[in-house]
Amino acid sequence: MQLIHHGGKNTVTGSCHELTFGDRSILIDCGMFQGPDAQLLSESFSLDNVKAVVLTHAHIDHIGRLPWLIAQEFSGPIYCTKATAELVPLMLDDGLKIQQAMTYEARKPIIEAITRLLHPVDYYRWIDVDTFRCRFNPAGHILGSAYLEVELPNQELVVFSGDLGPSNTPLLPDPVSPQKADYLVIETTYGGSLHDGVEQRAQALKEIIDRSLLDGGTILIPAFSVGRTQELLFDIEQLIYQHQLDVKLPIILDSPMAQKVTQSYQHFRSLWGEEAKQRLKMHRHPLAFEQCITVGDHQSHLELVNRLASTGEPAIVVAASGMCEGGRIMDYLKALLPDERTDVIFAGFQAQGTLGKSIQQGNKTVWIDEDEVSVNAHIHTMSGYSAHADSDDLLKFVEGIKVKPKQVHLIHGEQESKAAFAETLRNRGYEVVE
Repeated sequence: MQLIHHGGKNTVTGSCHELTFGDRSILIDCGMFQGPDAQLLSESFSLDNVKAVVLTHAHIDHIGRLPWLIAQEFSGPIYCTKATAELVPLMLDDGLKIQQAMTYEARKPIIEAITRLLHPVDYYRWIDVDTFRCRFNPAGHILGSAYLEVELPNQELVVFSGDLGPSNTPLLPDPVSPQKADYLVIETTYGGSLHDGVEQRAQALKEIIDRSLLDGGTILIPAFSVGRTQELLFDIEQLIYQHQLDVKLPIILDSPMAQKVTQSYQHFRSLWGEEAKQRLKMHRHPLAFEQCITVGDHQSHLELVNRLASTGEPAIVVAASGMCEGGRIMDYLKALLPDERTDVIFAGFQAQGTLGKSIQQGNKTVWIDEDEVSVNAHIHTMSGYSAHADSDDLLKFVEGIKVKPKQVHLIHGEQESKAAFAETLRNRGYEVVE
């Protein structure tokens, strides 16, 4: 058995790992490099022995290089969960449009070719993938996300965590550790830090909203279309239900992609956690409440940006992209960052080199669309909305495996985070490969 990393080993983007046994191999994810990692895409790799692709979830940093596979005439099966199969075409079409500036006519045959190769699979069901056997298990990261068990021809078991979700989130159930893993390959995005809990994050969100409403202005929340947006809507609906938010305060979801993904979340309600299902029984609509206004066409979006910039009226705007590297959030930032009444809430990881990171770390000016923009807005960071497990949750997952793995391979983390989690594991007697 050999594990070859084609991305996502020492970075938090570009996840792509080739598991080989003899002359056969499968790819676990095939993600795009983003932010400063994008320069790493200069080299490709051979697909001669690759018989199939297995996807852990539908984030672009785990599926964004699938079009490259098609360009290389790859025609093998692409296995994923049913919810992931619904999200993959949406995410790729959006990525090709925004990041590659491709027309609909150019995108369509690529998306259709990938869709034909998708093989949706139920959770917990063992499937034969060439000479390997694989099984998907809920990872709690986003809708359809999974960690993967791979049984080798010699009966050894390799477990790939994909991206693990945090514990006790209300929308999706917590991941449950596998019974066995001879080799564990685990993400370390937050391997050296802890998140706020669900109760703390809702309270922190409420406090920021209350404070910002005192002087008016817009609250901007850059959010990933899959996962983060739905968690935010879920908490905002709860604040409205508890009468802690003014029912006249507009909650604006300005992301066509997020709107489509939210519909998928509603379609797959059977995958929700118990708390979310309980709200449905109460005839509440946590992802489609009356106070939530969606913005459709681009002209309406631009008119809204101009209106908020000129009037300073209070509103909460949730828009993609989460790291401010494209999407409609860019227009809001360009227009509203100079206004000291504006509040920006970062509710997710900001990779080094991204616009989101520049704003988050306190830069007084940033560059947007080749224009220098002053940052007078109030900037906030909330860790409780991360879709990733923190160090305690990661450790809980590892220690939940009854028989200690022979090796734990650390991936999907920046060096400081990986080193911190490696030390934690070694102190507990694990053999760690960084």
